Amino acid sequence: MSELVLEGLKAKQQKTWASGDYGAVAALIHSMAEDTIQAADLAAGADVLDVAAGTGNASIAAARCGCRVTATDYVPGLLVRARERADAERLPLTTEIADAENLPYPDGRFDAVVSVVGAMFAPDQERTAAELTRVTRSGGTVALANWTPDGFIGEMFRTVGRRVPPPPGIRGPVEWGSEERVRELFGDRVRDLRTERHDFVFRFTSPEHFADYFREHYGPTLKAFEALGPDGGKPLYDDLVSLAGRYNTATDGTARIPSTYLRIVATRA
Repeated sequence: MSELVLEGLKAKQQKTWASGDYGAVAALIHSMAEDTIQAADLAAGADVLDVAAGTGNASIAAARCGCRVTATDYVPGLLVRARERADAERLPLTTEIADAENLPYPDGRFDAVVSVVGAMFAPDQERTAAELTRVTRSGGTVALANWTPDGFIGEMFRTVGRRVPPPPGIRGPVEWGSEERVRELFGDRVRDLRTERHDFVFRFTSPEHFADYFREHYGPTLKAFEALGPDGGKPLYDDLVSLAGRYNTATDGTARIPSTYLRIVATRA
């Protein structure tokens, strides 16, 4: 795919993630970041880069460990929220605008590079993997958490994609949740790559509450509803309610939706 096409796609992605209120969704999944940072076993004082940091879940988790953290994203508004959250907890945090596919740092600049359901959405997966490892020092840590293809969120993306097809020629972001694909992407740039599958559980008052929440707050679903319009949006809404119902394990009339993610921790070669 040409550079011009990729740049156009990323510009569209920026508008998508700036829409709605991603912070409202990120607030639900903060425990994923805590889990990933604890698994990374970062040392106090380590220089840590959070790539595609969004509203700062992983950045704040690392700052709580005493790390010197730089949070990056290509959506400025998300970093404003990350800064507000860090300030509220009186945690030091540096925020910088940066593209996961073109990180503005020298080779080996950081002791650890992390990303929690962030870098997985960059369209050029090979370039992103190369950048994540390039800026990590030899012997440093790369730690990620990515939604899996076979979990609830992976199925949600396919559900949306049946109504609003994704751009052709782009590999799905949930491929980052496949151990085989991650090993292929990182290759011999890392060693001691360890993966574990975990479930994050979304909790809503009902399957309809889930569909309402994601329609209002989550950029990719919000934009899908906008593209479909009021008439076309009703079938997608029904699809999402049905999907949540199928994954729902609650027995009390509410919605308890396990959503599988792959936790990845590796050492830079």
